[in-house]
Amino acid sequence: MTSYVHSFDAPGTPDRDLLGGKGAELARMVQLGLPVPPGFTITTAACRHALERGGRPAGMAGDVEHHLALLEERTGLRLGDRERPLLLAVRSGAAVSMPGMMDTILDIGLNDETVVALARASGDERFAWDCYRRLVQMFGETVLGVPAERFGELYADVVAAQGVEALAAVGADGLRDLVERGKALCREVSGRTLPQDPREQLDLAIDAVFASWQGERARVYRGRFDIPEHLGTAVNVQAMVFGNRGASSGSGVAFTRDPATGERGDYGEYLADAQGEDVVSGTRTAVPLARLRELDLPSYRGLRSILSTLEHHYRDLCDVEFTIEDGRLWILQTRVGKRSPAAAFRIAADLVEEGMITEDEALVRVTGDQLTQLMFPQLDAGAAGRPAAAGLAASPGAAVGRIVLDSATAVALAARGEDVVLVRPETRADDLPGMVAARAVVTARGGRTSHAAVVARGMGLPAVCGVEGLEIDLAHRRVSLGGQHLFAEGDVVSVDGGTGRVYHGHHRTVPSEVTRWLDGDEVESPLVSAVARVLAHADRTRRVGVRANADSGKDIARAVRFGAEGVGLVRTEHMFLGDRRTYVERVLIGDEAEQVAALRELGALQRESFAVLLAAADGRPVTIRLLDAPAHEFLPDLTDLAVRVATAAVRGCPDDALQARLAAVRRHHEANPMTGLRGVRLAIVRPELVVAQATAAFEAAADLRERGRPFDLELMVPLVSSVGELAAVARSVARAAEDVGARRGRVPYRIGAMVETPRAAVTAARIAEVAGFLSLGTNDLTQLTWGLSRDDAERSFLPRYLDEGLLRVSPFATLDEEGVGELAARAVDAARRTRPGIPVGVCGEHAGDPASIGFLAGIGVTYLSCSPFRVPVARLEAGRAAVLAEGCPPDRFDELDVPLLVTAG
Repeated sequence: MTSYVHSFDAPGTPDRDLLGGKGAELARMVQLGLPVPPGFTITTAACRHALERGGRPAGMAGDVEHHLALLEERTGLRLGDRERPLLLAVRSGAAVSMPGMMDTILDIGLNDETVVALARASGDERFAWDCYRRLVQMFGETVLGVPAERFGELYADVVAAQGVEALAAVGADGLRDLVERGKALCREVSGRTLPQDPREQLDLAIDAVFASWQGERARVYRGRFDIPEHLGTAVNVQAMVFGNRGASSGSGVAFTRDPATGERGDYGEYLADAQGEDVVSGTRTAVPLARLRELDLPSYRGLRSILSTLEHHYRDLCDVEFTIEDGRLWILQTRVGKRSPAAAFRIAADLVEEGMITEDEALVRVTGDQLTQLMFPQLDAGAAGRPAAAGLAASPGAAVGRIVLDSATAVALAARGEDVVLVRPETRADDLPGMVAARAVVTARGGRTSHAAVVARGMGLPAVCGVEGLEIDLAHRRVSLGGQHLFAEGDVVSVDGGTGRVYHGHHRTVPSEVTRWLDGDEVESPLVSAVARVLAHADRTRRVGVRANADSGKDIARAVRFGAEGVGLVRTEHMFLGDRRTYVERVLIGDEAEQVAALRELGALQRESFAVLLAAADGRPVTIRLLDAPAHEFLPDLTDLAVRVATAAVRGCPDDALQARLAAVRRHHEANPMTGLRGVRLAIVRPELVVAQATAAFEAAADLRERGRPFDLELMVPLVSSVGELAAVARSVARAAEDVGARRGRVPYRIGAMVETPRAAVTAARIAEVAGFLSLGTNDLTQLTWGLSRDDAERSFLPRYLDEGLLRVSPFATLDEEGVGELAARAVDAARRTRPGIPVGVCGEHAGDPASIGFLAGIGVTYLSCSPFRVPVARLEAGRAAVLAEGCPPDRFDELDVPLLVTAG
């Protein structure tokens, strides 16, 4: 029979999928001999059953009863006992870490009788009533649905009535009053109050944690981090240990390395006479972890020993929650910690240097998204002047936006395209939608282990926490510092999460140190060294080449500095923007003389441009795409032209030339120009354009050759759908090659086709008979496969599809593997059956998308071509794809060493 409950000390390797991350790590720590309060885990399978079928699975109640009895036997306490009551913590724990997104209830087991027993047993009446008020609040919010703000108002009333500054100074009588008022509040809001039966409390708490998997904040978090919906959460039931038992007790969060920078040392926070939620909620500002050395040296030493054990066991940054109860250290949780992008690279490189992990493991522990964030510009603090506010540098990065004071406003303004900065007293899990919408977060309270800091680092979101004196006036929608009015909601601020400073107004940014290093500047820093090491290994490992999409010599030069091995796409239509569009216009609708002159001028312009591109590439391949833009982009506006003709007629002075021009434009007018006369179709209808462009390319190459410069020239035909189309254009190109060759000597080149129509994908075997190479144009391939207009869909109905879960991500942002990806894979496979060695590249936007590169590498493409800025990202992700294809390195959660017995000091 299936057991839905597992004890922390059960033998065997903990199953993370079954026990959730928290439950599995608690079991591992017990196996390592660490001081963990005893307890048991209710599995994710029980949660899935409860959510899918509307009730607990058969047998679960008996399993819970059995393990509860074992826990009572081990602790010598009993749930609900009037002499020695057992109190329980009920916490969530999904297989994938979702910090703060689901529910926790502490002090289960307290009621009007057991609180007296706890006071008697502990000798501390205030402590007992403090635990009871915590239970009333947590149970009220989590199980009964009482808004947290209502408890906040209640606490403020009691604090004011007691004449003290904070809840921590309220005595036992005040807390007793708070408990009664809290229970009354629960009854007022929900129609019921905290049950007096501890067993009923436990059952309702377990059900509430299960239900929190479907809560809004959990769903938003899963959407933001692409966590599957079906996993469910485990529930961990654990004997309470108390950090709120006076000065010799406390709670804290510790990291084995700095999660913001990756540096080693004492990183974390500690709060005396407090429970864990006091630390992570940010309602009280904790002290740096190093202060624990002064407050409780034995516990500090024990904690340092445990941190070392955990880091060597997991071979990674560990995030550890701990409690000290009357001088005894307990470890409540560990997990591989969330970190900033900078810390991710530095920690990965340092662990290689320290011999803990391999180069391959370091490579798969960082991502292209993280590297992208490191390349974003940083705030130029030197030009920003004096900061308006300063706090803790909780999550690095720079951002500019309008102040918003609540999550709903942040979401609403962001939906309108506004950049916003969320400013809150502290963030709670319910603020996650606003954090997702914001460009940065600023909080008045909380430290580097608060909810705001941890979640922001995981999202790569700049954050400044614990801004002293920052007060938020929601009634008047403004922010003040030390009583002085500084900001109104809607004011623009600049936030520097790396320094912890906030500035008035919009301030300029400067390139990041990583971007400056990639651009060739001499930049020495631990971060740059780490990025360089990981990228170098990615280049040694990857099987896919990386080129750039570039249209100017400047772009190519930068792409080469960034590591590009050539140019996979030159968009020749970009050379005819602005006033230069008339070159193409005259070819399309001019008279014979105009056409001849325009082709001559067009060829001269492109010859010069192509020479610059080929020279900048310095012998690396350059793929020049023949003209691809729809004809309407080069012609006068039809409506405007018709109005001008009609106006001239009304005035009695008709313009024959203007009328002829209008007639020509009408002949070229198309209802759907994106699937009209463009690409290969234009090349076939107007072969003189192909000859002019090809001649310009060959002349430019010959010019370089005469100067002793190398070149590698490719010409690419866009929007090909049949082998016949490609063959027709290839003949035009060959005529140009013969003409230039007769005059200046043969110019070597390759001609290839873009695969960007579904027909090209399914007939790639035939096209490969003529093509020297293929390039997957995933932008148009997505557009034509889905039957969508990218320009229209992304601003009209695709947001609705995303909101309703019909799509997980826009297919224009990340490759649709099931549809477009299947066509791409089929094209690669078919082409290689015809010609095993044919190069197949990718030059659509997906070639620079970290989430798409692994798939593209997996189907065997030869190279990726992306924007110059994305080249390092593509290099990194291509290396990661190669490592993962060989089989992921040993999982950091695997037990790789002999368990060590560590005492708490």
